[in-house]
Amino acid sequence: MATKSFFIKNKEHYGIIGVALNHNTHSANRMKVTYQYRLEPKSNQKLILNKWLRICRYWYNRQLGERFSWWENNRHAINSCPIFVTRLPQLLDRPNYFTQKLQLPVIKKDLNIVQWSGELLDFKNVDSTVLQDVCKRVDKAFERFVIGDSQGFRSGKPRFKTEASFKTMTFATANNEWIKLKRINWLYIRLPHLGMFKVRMHRPITDGFTLKQTSVTRKADGWYIQMVLEDVTIPSQTIDFIPNWDNSMGIDAVLQGNDYLATSVGEKLPSLKPLRKNQAKLDRISVKRNKRKRGSKSRRKLAKREAKQHQKIARSRKDFQYKTAHKLVRSGKKFFFYEDLNLKGLTRRNKAKQDENGRYLPNGQSAKSGLNKSWADGAFGQFFEILQRIAEKAGAVVVSQNPQYTSMILSYRNEIIFTDCSIREYWDEKNTLMVDRDINSAVNLKRLGLGIFPSIKRRSGKLNIVGTMDDSTTKEILHTLHWAVGSLHCNRLGSV
Repeated sequence: MATKSFFIKNKEHYGIIGVALNHNTHSANRMKVTYQYRLEPKSNQKLILNKWLRICRYWYNRQLGERFSWWENNRHAINSCPIFVTRLPQLLDRPNYFTQKLQLPVIKKDLNIVQWSGELLDFKNVDSTVLQDVCKRVDKAFERFVIGDSQGFRSGKPRFKTEASFKTMTFATANNEWIKLKRINWLYIRLPHLGMFKVRMHRPITDGFTLKQTSVTRKADGWYIQMVLEDVTIPSQTIDFIPNWDNSMGIDAVLQGNDYLATSVGEKLPSLKPLRKNQAKLDRISVKRNKRKRGSKSRRKLAKREAKQHQKIARSRKDFQYKTAHKLVRSGKKFFFYEDLNLKGLTRRNKAKQDENGRYLPNGQSAKSGLNKSWADGAFGQFFEILQRIAEKAGAVVVSQNPQYTSMILSYRNEIIFTDCSIREYWDEKNTLMVDRDINSAVNLKRLGLGIFPSIKRRSGKLNIVGTMDDSTTKEILHTLHWAVGSLHCNRLGSV
């Protein structure tokens, strides 16, 4: 297997939300981190921030509408063009980031009227860099829809923003001069056209980092500021290593009972299920809110209370995922192989069934809805992204694998055993061993990442396994599975 090179950043820092590491040895070594703090604006500053958000949201939707209008009027499929054309329509220039940004000086000269509500919006007091960043957001969203990202994957059609979906403004020209006063637990930062803001620092800013960008976000429980910090003096260290049986781990997403993950070392990690645990409280708040009159003060208060409850669920889930990811990385493994789940397909609704008369028949969607909610509550896509960021800081690598047939084959004998999802355990009389389905799948993911998983051929409706294993690998797997049986037994006794 080819040797791979990775970079480890050797510097202590606290409370990192996102990490951007530079993997190019020829460019300058730099490290970017994003710290999020609670912002404490005054009453008049809150009014101005809300007004700016309203203007930015209108500007976003206006630009998106212009692009959709051009897209519909200037683009036609080949099979829909008429053979004889008497008069060609006037083709308009395609809107882009620069042409839409050039509209800002004209818009700022006078008040803008919102057609459907008659509301007057004044662009003149909003910082220009904030409005230009909105132009960039529209351009990126539309480019991902039309062209796709660097890997060719296209996103869905961009949506017009509502008050609930547009909550962030970005100041792209921030620098250290914006920070006027810094203490142990708080600092003061001056934002253009807004004045001085007090920021609660629940974690320190490491010396050597410089401020590059700030973003202000309105959440259910108040305002927050995200500070993008950069340090170009952090040294980088190149480590070359190759995956083997000792420095790698397979991870299987379980979603069965109270289990969250199964690892190839024979361990099962418990699940938190924050949505399930708080579902009754959410339902009570939702029922009360729906009984109130639309637009009333009591309905707004209950809606805010419901939003805070959702925020609490999301935060507890993310905290649990960070702790779980840190636990996996502290095991000392350098390679983590996880199954690349098709979460969009797993949470898709069942296809409708109809009889000869057109009446709809039961299709199992009631039970599938509960399963979809469990997949959403698990948030495995978010977890593996968090694991990848934490592993990268620790000098480890997280690699996705195609999980096809990994849950069916017995890991130490290359035999198809788990043909049905209802089979959770298998008793091996020869080795006097109870094999757990999920841990067996995690071992197979590890074998797949190391390149020792057998080839599968399907002929005439049957699966044929091609390939054998050496005795040393079989002994390692049997030792892991025997240890897993004892560990699971002890956990069950402890829970009882």
